[in-house]
Amino acid sequence: MKVFSGFLVLAALLLGCHSASAEKRVALVVGNSNYQNAAVLPNPANDATAVAATLKDAGFDLVTSKFNLQAADMRRALRDFADQAREADIAVVYYAGHGIEIDGTNYLIPTDAKLERDTDIYDEAFSLDRVLLAIEPARSLRLVIVDACRNNPFADTMKRTVLSRSISRGLARVEPATTNTLVAFAAKAGLTALDGNSKNSPYATALVKYIARPGLDLRRAFGFIRDDVLEATGNRQEPYVYGSLGGADVALVPAKPAASTPANPSTQANPQSEARQDYEAALQLNNKDALNAFLAQHPDGYYASLAKLRLATLTAQETQGATKKGLPDQEQPPLTPLPAQGTDQNKAAGALNGVEATATAAQGAAPKQEQAAQGAGGLKAIETPTSEKPPATQVAAVDPGANETITGPSTQDAKATSDAAATAGSSQIARSIQIELRRIGCLADATDGDWNAASQRSMAQFNRYAGTHFDTKVASADALDAIKLKPSRVCPLVCQHGFKPDGDHCSKIVCAEGSFLNDDNECEKRRGKARTAKRDSYDRSERSIRAPEKPPVVSSRVQASRSTGQIICDSQLCRPVRSGCHLESNSPYALKGSGGTAEICH
Repeated sequence: MKVFSGFLVLAALLLGCHSASAEKRVALVVGNSNYQNAAVLPNPANDATAVAATLKDAGFDLVTSKFNLQAADMRRALRDFADQAREADIAVVYYAGHGIEIDGTNYLIPTDAKLERDTDIYDEAFSLDRVLLAIEPARSLRLVIVDACRNNPFADTMKRTVLSRSISRGLARVEPATTNTLVAFAAKAGLTALDGNSKNSPYATALVKYIARPGLDLRRAFGFIRDDVLEATGNRQEPYVYGSLGGADVALVPAKPAASTPANPSTQANPQSEARQDYEAALQLNNKDALNAFLAQHPDGYYASLAKLRLATLTAQETQGATKKGLPDQEQPPLTPLPAQGTDQNKAAGALNGVEATATAAQGAAPKQEQAAQGAGGLKAIETPTSEKPPATQVAAVDPGANETITGPSTQDAKATSDAAATAGSSQIARSIQIELRRIGCLADATDGDWNAASQRSMAQFNRYAGTHFDTKVASADALDAIKLKPSRVCPLVCQHGFKPDGDHCSKIVCAEGSFLNDDNECEKRRGKARTAKRDSYDRSERSIRAPEKPPVVSSRVQASRSTGQIICDSQLCRPVRSGCHLESNSPYALKGSGGTAEICH
């Protein structure tokens, strides 16, 4: 019977393992190093080899490795992989080599490309959209990893057929159109990646370290990759991921089956959530037993520190209450000289130092044998040298320099400790939220822990674009948990007039020659000015005065016909006065342009 039961358990485990690895996973790995019309890149081939080996060791069903592909070979590889992805649950494409961005579209460059003109990119290279189209049939997850953000030599030699066409450094940001699709860049949009000085680039080194860890969510894996690359490059290169996934963990390699009951996925995603819930429950009870129970369950961590601060506050309050209750009004305890203490003895920063001493003094001594111990400043209980100890727990400290008496723990001290603990906790949460809001593009101010108006506006921006409804007036742990789940930018980038969004920063708009920047922040072609007729700068009266100075040439035929020798001019022409007529100045019959002179004939 025992043998049969063991057989059933073994069969169940085998079936569970089979179902966990039932997903079909395929990958295409391309490394282009030997470019015919550009300098040789040594690392892409090495990086592609390392990534292919990592995916094979992770148990991928099919890993296709291609190196130094020309245009025809690259086209064939994408077409064949599209057929493989149609029958797969997870499809991954890794590309290392040269890439370029033209007019907001990213292109992967094969080894035989020349790219003499910007229009050659459509015939000699492959857009990133073409790669996304090849992996689109995959059922569960589509992942494209582009290690092609290097400084591209083709951009310097390429001739532009249109002056307004933009060719940027690095690659442009991309937003996948299909769900459960991620596009990972070795460097943020608009920036270039470094090859490094070793066999593999910093990005590929971090990629093979984290990408195939069993059970590790892809968003966390790329977060670890980002941290390693920033550290290796001195913050000069920051990888970035575009696209979104659902709320559940999505691992490229499933977690190894464990003999024990698997933990709750939500607890794995956020280990602090359980501690936070228990801490809030202990605060609602607001007694020492509840806090001690919490510390027994969670002895370390951020919320454990808050619980110790609260426990010290309650202990100090109980000690003060016992002192006031047991001390008669007419009796006053003798003042015992103490060494001078620093002015920081009431600060909450040292509250944890005296938690254990305060609890021991409160529980292990009788009211008449107690001496006050203040945990915040590190004061220790000092016994009086007299044979009979005072029944009170208050002692006094005398500053020999100023002859001022400082009393022991009081309600003001306890309140100050409580306020300091609450302030420290809220300030830490506020600063954490500010750091996360800055990461997702919703905050541009400093992360100083001050939950001011700028931070509240940033939280309102997050609510608007993330579809949440958190209270903007307070910094809550729930809001912090929600913001941490966002893998990329949430709030849109807003640029001033004359600038345009370029990745996660604003770049200046440069219009082509013959164009100008209009009020809509767009380049508009400048139109030529229409010619308009212009009048003479002098008026008609001046013209009539200058006309007699240079009389017009009159033919001999006209001169023979006239008898008076006078000439009259209007706005059109000049002619001789007809026979039998004479000129009259300031005449009401004057023609337009004649200067007030009229020809009078009888």
